[in-house]
Amino acid sequence: MTGRVHIIGAGLAGLSCGVRLAERGVPVTLYESAQHAGGRCRSFHDEAMGCRIDNGNHLMMSGNRATMDYLDLIGAQGTLAGPARAEFPFLDTVSGRRWTVRPNAGPIPWWILVHGRRVPRASVQSYLQGIRFLFAGKNHTVADCLDMHTILFRRFWEPFVVAALNADPEEASARLMAPVVMETFARGEKACRPRLVREGLSESLIDPALDYIQRHGGLVQMGARLRGLNMDGDRIGALDIAGQDPVALGPGDAVVLAVPPAPAADLVPGLTVPRGNRAIVNAHFRLDGPPKEPTLMGIIGRTAQWIFQRGNVVSVTVSAADLLAEETNEEIANRIWPEVTRIIGLGQAPLPAHRVVKEKRATFAQIPSEVQRRPGTVTNWSNLYLAGDWTDTGLPATIEGAIRSGAKAAGLAMPA
Repeated sequence: MTGRVHIIGAGLAGLSCGVRLAERGVPVTLYESAQHAGGRCRSFHDEAMGCRIDNGNHLMMSGNRATMDYLDLIGAQGTLAGPARAEFPFLDTVSGRRWTVRPNAGPIPWWILVHGRRVPRASVQSYLQGIRFLFAGKNHTVADCLDMHTILFRRFWEPFVVAALNADPEEASARLMAPVVMETFARGEKACRPRLVREGLSESLIDPALDYIQRHGGLVQMGARLRGLNMDGDRIGALDIAGQDPVALGPGDAVVLAVPPAPAADLVPGLTVPRGNRAIVNAHFRLDGPPKEPTLMGIIGRTAQWIFQRGNVVSVTVSAADLLAEETNEEIANRIWPEVTRIIGLGQAPLPAHRVVKEKRATFAQIPSEVQRRPGTVTNWSNLYLAGDWTDTGLPATIEGAIRSGAKAAGLAMPA
């Protein structure tokens, strides 16, 4: 192998591409415009809270095979936590009712018939509506497939759809829910165990990958912004990196562009990409008391949608949060903190040290019209490939989708 692969972007897609190439002994150079890797999936030290937090909360599932393979490769599988069996606790704040969804082993979902495993008062027929995702057309929304007036929709389908697709069911693409269901719940309990990072996103998903790439001879350049791709006929001939001489590409070299859709469209002539975005808001609060193992809970009927506890931090995630993101950070914290205190039993505790993180471009708008604008991995240039959760992975814009896109790009960019 004589060629080098130049990867632009050190988010999860770029890192996934890099570790797969490094595993095969391919020379890699990774360029990242920021001074840190991870993009929308990273950890940082927050001065106000006096501790390290994640820029967002991410729930992985044991059935996310690409993610689990990636963690195995970089030696980080042991950095995850989660229940020994698939369990999803919920609280309906309107009725005050609590329950835990507990799928059974095996593909036949008999758990939907058992009172202690299912959503209270939900009919069996409303569970089976999920089969409709398998037959959804390219223009169908989730609301086209599910009865939005059922108890199960409010207490199960809606929270999972909003979390998985970062879009309201009325506009979310039904086709993207099919692989989510088929690769987790439809495969039984072993495939849908919740998996959370024990320490931080960077410690699990980012730092070990950078270390793996560098230990296998890869080069990593932070603060290296790609200004342009110099075309040479049907291939990329050089990279224009700010503050550097042009990086000439040899005959066997390839480029993997693993940047968000808007910068990709600016760099690649004629590239069609998804145009809209949807926001996610995360609110982190520092608690007193002994550290806790990572846990999560789904919340029905409040601004908070999912509550994560890890160590001395309780975090709230709100997806499809475009309107909420327009509020000030203090307004958001003061809105969510009373919900947290009631839910986890903190009484009238005053607002503690906190941080609100708004990701206004957390994902592309996963609605039918924008899903149809997702490009594939191959481009019109013979040595240029695309990676990112916004490319046509067939999956939602999730950790799993990003990692799969990077692995696919690595396979195609492999020198002959």
